[in-house]
Amino acid sequence: MKAILRHALSLALGGALLAVSAFAAPQSQDPAPDPSKAPPPAQQPAQQQTQQQTGSQPVQQKDTVTPKNSKEDVDAIGNRNVSGKVNFFSLEKEIALGKQLAQEVERSSKLIDDPVVTEYVNRVGQNLVRNSDAKVPFTIKVIDSDEVNAFALPGGFFYVNSGLILRAQEESELAGVMAHEISHVTARHGTRQATKGELMQLASIPAMIFIPYSMAGYAMYQGLNLAIPLTFLKFSRDAEREADFLGIQYMYKAGYDPNSYVTFFERVQADEKRRPGTIPKAFSSHPPTPERIENTQKEIARILPARQEYIVTTSEFDQVKARLRNIMFSRKATDAKEAKPADQDRAVQEAAHGQ
Repeated sequence: MKAILRHALSLALGGALLAVSAFAAPQSQDPAPDPSKAPPPAQQPAQQQTQQQTGSQPVQQKDTVTPKNSKEDVDAIGNRNVSGKVNFFSLEKEIALGKQLAQEVERSSKLIDDPVVTEYVNRVGQNLVRNSDAKVPFTIKVIDSDEVNAFALPGGFFYVNSGLILRAQEESELAGVMAHEISHVTARHGTRQATKGELMQLASIPAMIFIPYSMAGYAMYQGLNLAIPLTFLKFSRDAEREADFLGIQYMYKAGYDPNSYVTFFERVQADEKRRPGTIPKAFSSHPPTPERIENTQKEIARILPARQEYIVTTSEFDQVKARLRNIMFSRKATDAKEAKPADQDRAVQEAAHGQ
């Protein structure tokens, strides 16, 4: 089974992750902030920008909502079960499995080790975790990859690609994607599907959000020449819908504007219109972007009571993004410089061989 996991995981990550060393971002232990106790607008920190029902047509929310059950009740977050009823994996087994898979990820990828970047991303993520239904601790790291992606393994091993951070325009957009990934772990989608008997799902346990810039997950199935059963695809779509549903609750609970999650996907959709083919036709195992936008908008209006203010972005996000962009630029410049002597040597060898 270890050989299957290693082979399948390497296929899944091959197109999206680069190779080299690992660096762990420390977990934050700060107490969870309570958005309901935030200071009035005049006392908000200067670097924190908030939104008062502005932006590109935010969803109209009601002042009060009536949850049908605890899963719809944001006030019940942290005191409810969202992980389903049937799961043959204990939390301890799930953490052990995630740890094993995380080792494979870090053997086949290069992690960003800049302390400013990793601490910031970890802090944003841990704040979302504290405002979620998580039953396991999270370890959050940043992968050096241009792919606009993020994925979470069972047991709370969470990876954010540098490409995603650079693609997000606001902290709340980054938080929305991270909240979605956290939701895959809180709902235990990977081990729930394994429990249902879809053994090959073990190969796709990374809970990728599958932003349509990355097809690593599909390439894995394609590479294994698997015919994906319709029942598997249906479950996968449902899991994505559930992660969207829980994710907007977690970012809302943490104080972020849930509309930013919609804004991010609207921009992805706009990119597809400008550059047809950005969203591959093979993107069949997850909801189409327009469907995800519409469903998310409906849920925001239905279950999230209106607030006067939300966190949209911070000056720290802009600073970290600029720092990361410089790191990526320097790395690429170094790689290019190191590649030139090799190219020259190859040219000399080819010339000598030709003589």
